[in-house]
Amino acid sequence: MRRPVPVPPGPGQESVWDYPRPPAVVPSERHVVVALAGVVVADTRRAVRVLETSHPPGWYVPADDCDLARFEQAPGRSFCEWKGVARYWTVRVDGAVADRAAWSYPDPTPAFAAIAGHLAFYPSVFRCTVDGELAMPQEGGFYGGWITADVVGPFKGPAGTQGW
Repeated sequence: MRRPVPVPPGPGQESVWDYPRPPAVVPSERHVVVALAGVVVADTRRAVRVLETSHPPGWYVPADDCDLARFEQAPGRSFCEWKGVARYWTVRVDGAVADRAAWSYPDPTPAFAAIAGHLAFYPSVFRCTVDGELAMPQEGGFYGGWITADVVGPFKGPAGTQGW
């Protein structure tokens, strides 16, 4: 397998190939908004980004900045070697249902304690914006990274990138 050739970042951009492994947890004051069917379900300037080599950032929103009345715990869990056990959430807005499209780490590993009490969202399901810019989803059904103009790849997720 060939190592991908990183895209050189331009002014104001970050390369995901400069992100660390294990991932870093970085607080952000950028304006993050998550909506489903035109209804805002999360709005914050207190998000936390998880930055991992080859992945666009994962954005975690404090639960206090989410409309939790629209969230219900969904069945199933998954395990991340860095963050621990994830719990999934279904979000309902009127007739729209985002099944298992948000997740959290209620008891993350010590290195990721900053994401406890936060929720993450798949931008392939929700309308996710950062400072008003629509985030594009990372390819691959499992990954939840948000691609914005200030992040360059190539990004893990498409077919053939599993070993990156």
